[in-house]
Amino acid sequence: KSSKKARKKEKEVLLELTEKYEGEIAKIRERRDEILRNFLPGKRAQDIFSMTTGEQLIESGKKISKTDAAKLDFDDIDPKADWTSGVPSSQKIRQILRHAKMLIEDRLEELKIEKDKIIRGDELPPGVLQMVKVHVAMKRKISVGDKMAGRHGNKGVISKIVPVEDMPYLEDGTPVDIILNPLGVPSRMNIGQILETHLGWAIRKLGLPPAETPVFNGASIDEIKKLMVEAGIPETGKVTLYDGFTGEPFQSPVTVGSIYMMKLSHLADDKIHARSIGPYSLVTQQPLGGKAQFGGQRFGEMEVWALEAYGAAHTLQEILTYKSDDVRGRAKMYESIVKGDNPPEAGIPESFNVLVKEMRGLGIDVQLVEEEE
Repeated sequence: KSSKKARKKEKEVLLELTEKYEGEIAKIRERRDEILRNFLPGKRAQDIFSMTTGEQLIESGKKISKTDAAKLDFDDIDPKADWTSGVPSSQKIRQILRHAKMLIEDRLEELKIEKDKIIRGDELPPGVLQMVKVHVAMKRKISVGDKMAGRHGNKGVISKIVPVEDMPYLEDGTPVDIILNPLGVPSRMNIGQILETHLGWAIRKLGLPPAETPVFNGASIDEIKKLMVEAGIPETGKVTLYDGFTGEPFQSPVTVGSIYMMKLSHLADDKIHARSIGPYSLVTQQPLGGKAQFGGQRFGEMEVWALEAYGAAHTLQEILTYKSDDVRGRAKMYESIVKGDNPPEAGIPESFNVLVKEMRGLGIDVQLVEEEE
């Protein structure tokens, strides 16, 4: 019952709030209309058209009377058009409309915030009187290992950064910004990235604004070819590039163009991590995982196979004991390093003891018997 009552109260408050702000917005509109109806009479009309019907409300060149001004619905006329023939008066009208629009938008934003407070609630955690959140922005230069992606699922990491003079360049000396591996196209079958490259270059050469190609109604191959011909680009989209080191042309022509490339928030600087010793899990005594826990690197089954294939038995034993969950071995190893002695023999990993305890928990008594030499 109480929740039903609370919901009803919430609805009432929201309704009151909406009515209050709608009243304020109506007052702003009334004041705007009043100012315009006093300002327009005596001015010569120019482009006063209805946005809904498209009809001319006052014919061009006619002097606007008070009656004409009173009939106008100012929300239905294009605010960007020149309503009057004089430049100063048109600017004044635009200023009035802009100011009113800004005030209305402010009220709508306030209403949204207030509604949000009621629906979501703005309670703070217990014991907190005020909360301040600070976001620190920081510019970071791109570096090797950073992740980037285009708009076709063509993600990848940066493998090399070279000075601009070492990059391949076009016949006119323009260096390329980025080189993508062509092997990223056939297996993934995302040909969109090639089409985007061609279209982007054609548009750039023609000096047109960026293309808008909706997903199921985008530019066709024929349209792209037509633009490329117009821009004087070969239909294949390939041109001869020159080696930045030697200045020699490359053997085969290369696809060149303009595409969107985005930097993803997986930066190498945030991911780099190293540990010697650190926190261990309570039960298994193995190092924790992940950078946040200052954990170790996972050495899994397949990595074990790799070391077995090399025959690196001692390296493998060290990884699976001292560097992992051989508690006594860890302590002895530290001691031997400090004293300068030879490393101790590896002991029993804690994970084995956990297994024994689990078996005992199932009622299976497991005894360790030392083998006599």
